Amino acid sequence: MATFSYTARKRDGQKVVGTLQADTESAALRLLDERQLFPIEVREQADAGAPLIASSGRVSNRQLALVYSQLADLLGAGVPLLSAINTVARTLRAGALRSALTAVGEQVANGSTLADAMAEQPGAFRSLHVAMVRAGERGGFIEEVLVNLAAFLERQDELRNKVIGSLVYPVILVAVGVGVVCFLMVFLVPRFESMLTEQAALPLPSQVLFAVSGFLVEQWPLVLLLGAAGVGGVIAVVRSAEGQRLLALGAMYVPVVGMALRMLAITRFCRIFGTLLANGVPILQALSISRDAAGLPALGEAIDTAAENVRKGEPMTQPLRDSELFPGEVLEMIHVAEESNQMEKTLLKIADTVERRTERQVDLAVRLVEPVVLIFIAAAIGLVALGILMPIFNMASSLRGG
Repeated sequence: MATFSYTARKRDGQKVVGTLQADTESAALRLLDERQLFPIEVREQADAGAPLIASSGRVSNRQLALVYSQLADLLGAGVPLLSAINTVARTLRAGALRSALTAVGEQVANGSTLADAMAEQPGAFRSLHVAMVRAGERGGFIEEVLVNLAAFLERQDELRNKVIGSLVYPVILVAVGVGVVCFLMVFLVPRFESMLTEQAALPLPSQVLFAVSGFLVEQWPLVLLLGAAGVGGVIAVVRSAEGQRLLALGAMYVPVVGMALRMLAITRFCRIFGTLLANGVPILQALSISRDAAGLPALGEAIDTAAENVRKGEPMTQPLRDSELFPGEVLEMIHVAEESNQMEKTLLKIADTVERRTERQVDLAVRLVEPVVLIFIAAAIGLVALGILMPIFNMASSLRGG
């Protein structure tokens, strides 16, 4: 019997950490479920590394949506669960998802539930998916859950692709602008410097320009090293939890961009929370999962307070209102839905509405980014031209005066 360390949440959303004895990880997950704990992470103490995963690599939302859709179709056609899993696994290309699904099939064959088997593959199946599947198994509507999961992932992937697609052009502008300025500083400015430094005194802009150009030419290994270190530092900050929190807080105060990020977080929260409720997940567990998936620290704090209100039997709308993150009409819809017990339907409608508004916010943010980038590029090229042309004008004035 092995010892497992775990991180889980209670029904009231409180996080707990501890250890337990079990033969397998699936057995440990069942013990946590019996204790009414919702696992976030379970590790065997004998392995100090990552959680036990049968596969590695990135699994996209589009791949998962296809798998869930195929499983739902097979189950709807009367195919047994194990046969459906193995059939879908055989249709996949070799990779992380196929390895994970094969491992799930083996666990199901050994008597594990589908949710427990998926929980042992956190690299492929998120806690949100596991919670929905577990609720579907308990309620006897697993096929409907898989259909809803596929539709949910497709919408998430579509929104993500729209945001990324909108940012492609500004990124290209920045790359081209930086490339042009570097070319001018490294190849063009040194040629003018050799002609213009014969003057007794160079204007200050020209002195700065030639000093920067000389540093780039003479110290290019150091420049490359500093650039690589800077990129590595940015990547490390973005990947760290604290770095992501600080970046999210800072981005909230950027005009237009902050509004777009806030709307994206509200969309994720409403869609995930509504989807979980629609598939039979208890409200406190649904709030806990949607809080982790919202991606905005301020919104997460508001959701924690809302969960505490729900645990006390009070309305959850007031903490969301106090956060000042939600538009007034959205709060009114949530309030009415809470009173009429139609939360899941209303939240999904809100997600659709906010998603359309988010697309407009993203378009506006991108349209504002483009001229700002162009202004900075033009300013940089203008400073280079100024540093070169000022000595030439001074020389021409001296010749006319002489």
